Amino acid sequence: MSVDSRPVEPTAERGEQARGARRRPTIRDVAAAAGVSRGTVSRVINGGHWVSPDALAAVNEAIRSTGYSANQHARSLVTGRSNSIAFLLTEPHHLLFDDPNFSVLLRGAAEELAKREMPLLLMVAGTPQERRRIGAYVAAGHVDGVLLISSHQDNPMVGELLKHDVPTVAVGVPLGFEGKVGFVAADDLGGGRTMTRHLLDSGRRRVAMITGPLDTPGGTLRLQGFREELGDLYDESLVAHGDYSRDSGRRAMAELLERRPDLDAVFVGSDLMAAGALVALLAAGRRVPEDVAVGGFDDSGVAGSLHPALTTMRQPFERISSEMVRLLLDVIDGQDPAAITLQTSLVVRDST
Repeated sequence: MSVDSRPVEPTAERGEQARGARRRPTIRDVAAAAGVSRGTVSRVINGGHWVSPDALAAVNEAIRSTGYSANQHARSLVTGRSNSIAFLLTEPHHLLFDDPNFSVLLRGAAEELAKREMPLLLMVAGTPQERRRIGAYVAAGHVDGVLLISSHQDNPMVGELLKHDVPTVAVGVPLGFEGKVGFVAADDLGGGRTMTRHLLDSGRRRVAMITGPLDTPGGTLRLQGFREELGDLYDESLVAHGDYSRDSGRRAMAELLERRPDLDAVFVGSDLMAAGALVALLAAGRRVPEDVAVGGFDDSGVAGSLHPALTTMRQPFERISSEMVRLLLDVIDGQDPAAITLQTSLVVRDST
């Protein structure tokens, strides 16, 4: 009896077994576990279109149980998509950390996209150089679409995105680009009227306002609501302007107190500015709410932590994030841009 002494070439499967490696699950494995065709699995992985609810549930459970993970590079080659979305803040870098609203929107969008196994890329374009670099990056197809945060009127970044046909959805009305870019907004005008009416109903008659930047939808529409609700009581000398920062609220409040020391209420266009306004009122020896009632806008984490706790208008930030993602994915799939305005609600605390 002869023995073949030639070495045996290991196959890929033997190599994996020798190393104790587990074979990576494939679409075939998912299809077998779900009891559907590979085509159905592929449709689920690429968005779930034309798949029945039962099949969708079965495939998702099979993906979970098998541990299947799609090869994103291969998928991108087939679909021509990056399978990622940009969260684009067109403000200076420090506002990402100073303004609590941005982090809430960022978290909500990331959580919504995680349900679809899509990563969210954070980008900040607060300078012309940053806008140029990010415009080139996005135009090259590195993301499928953009969630545009804090857009000022006639924002050049919006024009750049439109020039390159990049699917885009904004938070707030994109001033100067209405009808061209989809958006999800809180009802700034209605919220401005509600807060002003609340201050009037509490017996105040010399109601002031600190606005946000007047080249933003929140700045202009909240002021418009304030004016409309006051009617003949509106007085230009009771209006000062801020930039949504805490210090601008402090400075604007000090300006109002110097100009109109008889004011008995102030509607502040953001909670962060309201925090600054409270500092100025305290420094001037004014009691809140006994001497001056204070109302804000946002119901951010700042509002409840202030002393006194801040009465404010609540924006539904989680809903705004989820609707932005939904509308953007619709645009990516070829649908026309859409716009949604969501109601705000009054939250009464100790400051009024």
